[in-house]
Order: sequence, then C-alpha cells, then structure tokens
Amino acid sequence: MKVLGITGGVGAGKSTVLSYLSGHWGARVIQADQAGHFLMEPGQECYSRIVEAFGEKILRPDRAIDREKLGGLVFQNPARLEELNGIVHPAVKAYIVREIEEERRRDAVPFVAVEAALLIEDHYDLICDEIWYIYVDEETRRRRLRASRGYSEEKTRSILRNQLSDKRFRAACQFVIDNSSPIVENTYEQIDRGLIEHGFL
Repeated sequence: MKVLGITGGVGAGKSTVLSYLSGHWGARVIQADQAGHFLMEPGQECYSRIVEAFGEKILRPDRAIDREKLGGLVFQNPARLEELNGIVHPAVKAYIVREIEEERRRDAVPFVAVEAALLIEDHYDLICDEIWYIYVDEETRRRRLRASRGYSEEKTRSILRNQLSDKRFRAACQFVIDNSSPIVENTYEQIDRGLIEHGFL
C-alpha cells in the first residue's frame, strides 16, 4: 500500500483533490491540520504541553483549547509560534505514521493520501512514496481566495509571499496537477492518469 503526499499553495484546491481521491478511489485521507486539532483536545498528547507552555488563559470554559486565542498569541510572535510548532508538528507526524501503519495492517484501502501545509518543509517525503503538487496560477488563486474565504487583497498578498515558490514545489514533487481550470473534470483526468502511471492503483 503506497502513501501519496498532496501539497500546494493556499487556494490551490487541495480539498477538491482529496475529496476525489477519497470519494472516487476509496483512499484514506489524512490531513495534518485535522490531526493537529485532534491532538490538542483534552486528554490527547499535545494538550497538557500546550497549556503548560501558554497558560490556562487559552482555555475555553469547557477546558478545551481555544484555538483562536492561541493563534492570537503566536500570530505576531515568531518565537512563540516556533514553540507551538515544536510541540504540535512532531506529534502530528508521529500520529500520521501510526495511522498509515494501521491502514497497512487493515489492508482495506488502495492507498493513503496525506495532506499537510508544510509537507515539504517538514520532510514528509520520508513517509510518502511520492509527493504531488497541486498547481494553480496565481491570479486564479487570488480570485478563489476572495470568493471562497473573503480574503482582502492585502491578506492574500501576505499569504502568497510566505509560501514556497512554484519552482521549489516542482523540484520537490514527482507529479504536478494543474487545477487552474474551472472544469473540475480536467483535474480528475490528471489525477486518474497520475494514479495509474505512478502505480497507486
């Protein structure tokens, strides 16, 4: 059973690709963001370490971590963000490795697809058999972010500036899917071709 990493900039439509891999091909999809949220819940392994590091002021009345408050503490503070990432990122990667091993043991899905914002930077190539890059031209990404998330031009520009370059994505990935077309079937055709040619099916 192979493991496929999915990456790309914000607004590239990674969720569209993941939904197709899961719904059409029956892949197990694991998203690092969702894993991180789970691991921050009370009783999970990141919870007590985060509360210890950032204080009980980040807790909601039900004692769950208020991610908005936590985000406010680290958003403009690189040192605190690094501290939070140092707690969460290794735990997320370890969780994903365990889930992959469990899927191998169960042998019930054709492959696992892993999506993480920092898939390349956090060296998920050591976990994945291949990494695929979901590409969308910058103007289309800007338009989609305005339409789907209501981002201002300034916020969009700031986000895009902090992402890996197209060149860096392409250098690190084994297959590129161009998701710029408004006709989603064009994207599906590329996915199908890639899965077959690269031995995931």
